[in-house]
Amino acid sequence: MTKGLTQGVKWQLWAHKGESAMDHRNRLFRRVIGMALGLGCLASAASAGDAAPKSATELMVADFNSGEKPNNLGGDFGAWIKDPKDPMQGCIESFDRANRFGKSGYALRLIYSVDSTKPAFGGLWMRLQNLDASRFDTLNFRVRGDAKMGFTTVFKVELKDSVGQSSHFYVRGVTDQWQDITVPLTTFEGMANLRSLSEFTVTFEDTTATAKRGVIYLDDVRFAKGAAN
Repeated sequence: MTKGLTQGVKWQLWAHKGESAMDHRNRLFRRVIGMALGLGCLASAASAGDAAPKSATELMVADFNSGEKPNNLGGDFGAWIKDPKDPMQGCIESFDRANRFGKSGYALRLIYSVDSTKPAFGGLWMRLQNLDASRFDTLNFRVRGDAKMGFTTVFKVELKDSVGQSSHFYVRGVTDQWQDITVPLTTFEGMANLRSLSEFTVTFEDTTATAKRGVIYLDDVRFAKGAAN
């Protein structure tokens, strides 16, 4: 067995410390159901922006409370990695009841590794269904790291539009306690059109991560206007 493959197996075993056998079976089942629901959502004629009330001060994108896909807008989501063939990098997403924010529902757990000799980055992608977010002021989400498994204190979030343009922002100062992150949309760097957002992503980069493998929990991804919480 080669060194890279041996280390890759170690990464997979390490990752599954945070994912029980029942979690794994449930994750695979939810992925199949999520794909089916995602295909059904594509048939809808109305966009997420049209469906949301124009007077809303907050629009929930994903609270994960059902423990199933899709998100609150009807969009699919999942983990991604630059090079799936590289055993040293990977990302696994799953629903987590024990580490949720609040007294009910789930959080989303992201177990990641960008600990590779090759360029490595990956994380979470989430469809926004061509959302018109131009009436909102901020992107908000709750985040914390796992003290036992380790975590990066820095990661990147991106917004992408329907023609492939993107804007990004680096989140810093993540701790092992829940924080409600508020990112003014005006602070994103890039050219994404807020009137037609197709995707939200979280990216762990080998060049910026303070820990190249770890666990991050995410909850209550939303857009807000004014001082909405």
